[in-house]
Amino acid sequence: MLNFLSKHKTEMPTAETALPGRSTPVGVPERHFVLDAPLRGPFADDTEQAIFGLGCFWGAERVFWELPGVYTTAVGYAAGITPNPSYEEVCSARTGHNEVVLVVYKPAEISYEELLARFWEGHDPTQGMRQGNDVGTQYRSGIYTTTDRQAAAAAASRDRYQEALTDAGRGGEITTEILPAPEFYYAEDYHQQYLAKNPRGYCGLGGTGVSCPVGAGAGS
Repeated sequence: MLNFLSKHKTEMPTAETALPGRSTPVGVPERHFVLDAPLRGPFADDTEQAIFGLGCFWGAERVFWELPGVYTTAVGYAAGITPNPSYEEVCSARTGHNEVVLVVYKPAEISYEELLARFWEGHDPTQGMRQGNDVGTQYRSGIYTTTDRQAAAAAASRDRYQEALTDAGRGGEITTEILPAPEFYYAEDYHQQYLAKNPRGYCGLGGTGVSCPVGAGAGS
């Protein structure tokens, strides 16, 4: 029974089997709980956006809001089928969505390559449809790019990190999906900046212990 349930949670739904969702987005606070910046756009002209999936989004969001140069962050759902899904629907593995973090950053203060390095080091990207004890399609590793430059930089950083893992004897092939950014659906209010509101809350993230070289590869 456990194997059956695990298999169900790690199989992507089709358009025919996905939940129908809804036309109305969820409401979120106006301001970031930690950074006191707007949670929704439009954002300032001197910012860019990046989207990452690296396991449970509670811990993943904190990985990025702590970085100097990050203007605001928000958690949500992306790369699935169901419009405006709820958390419960995403956890059912019947929406196809990943738990992701929207990172709005200032390129003059922090580079996309630095965000990528934090992404790789913040989780284990070799685990497929899981992250640690968290199993399911919503915990897969993913980079969702908003420009051609980001796509080139993401691919180059993946190759560098794979080489670093291999050199360190950590085995495993990286399973991270790199896709053009799909629609981002904000998660419910209580998920936003969860670990700041609940300091002893669950995180669920673990890295490989291997540093990512922020080299001058393609797109940098």
